[in-house]
Amino acid sequence: MTKLDWRPLGGIAQARLAEARLEAHHAVQWLARAARAFIAAKPDDSHTNLGWDGALDGFTTHPLKDGARLGLRISDLTLVLLPAPGAAAPEQLRLHGRPNADARAWLGQHLRARGLDDGALDAPLPYEIPAHAIAKGAAYREVELKDALGELAAWFANAELSLGRIRAHHAAKKLRVSPVRCWPHHFDLATLISLDAGGGKHARSVNAGLSPGDESYHEPYFYVSPYPYPEAAKLPKLSKLGHWHTQGFTAAVAPASRIIASAKRQAETEAFLQEAVEGAIKVLG
Repeated sequence: MTKLDWRPLGGIAQARLAEARLEAHHAVQWLARAARAFIAAKPDDSHTNLGWDGALDGFTTHPLKDGARLGLRISDLTLVLLPAPGAAAPEQLRLHGRPNADARAWLGQHLRARGLDDGALDAPLPYEIPAHAIAKGAAYREVELKDALGELAAWFANAELSLGRIRAHHAAKKLRVSPVRCWPHHFDLATLISLDAGGGKHARSVNAGLSPGDESYHEPYFYVSPYPYPEAAKLPKLSKLGHWHTQGFTAAVAPASRIIASAKRQAETEAFLQEAVEGAIKVLG
């Protein structure tokens, strides 16, 4: 395996992978809270988005005020406070067996030590995420979900690689393409291709990403979503890996179950992404 290859995917049972996703989604909100509290706000909320760090095997915030970044290693649900380059060693808190109150106390202690007002962590988030017992004080269960968390990390790492290739391809065409980032509200990893230089409410764009699962699909899925949504009759045909989802949102979708069943998972997924992006750009005119 080279650094350009996907990680293996073991086909973990859908229910276990969904439970791992929910626990990780709740854990990653500590990164979102820190970002909202200690990173200068941007109108599009991009100060709160997260980057995939392969060395960490998880997500990290943009740098906080002192240059540190807060990360979450997905494979073992460990919070990691990464200091500015050249500073002390990282601080870590493994969340297994701990409720959110422990995470709050640990993070608050380290933020106060950096001269930051940890009370800002308690500001309510401007969105809701899927319900889970963790929000009511239950402890994280990394040990019981270790295989599923490893699989979840593999999906994100694979998506970072393949979406990065999509981003590079269209940036080379002089299109405005955003970095591949995770948005903690939906917990998806995505890049946005902007087709109109001026932006604005009705600006045309194509969003390509990976969702680890949601209320529409209880498994990971790659998606390509054109905006504004075209009429269903105008949507282009897709390869067998994908289909058009048109209920609630419009996107070309390639679900995990089809990818796992594919003989060439990475190649066919990247072909799906490229085909769907090109088709979406064409249909948007």
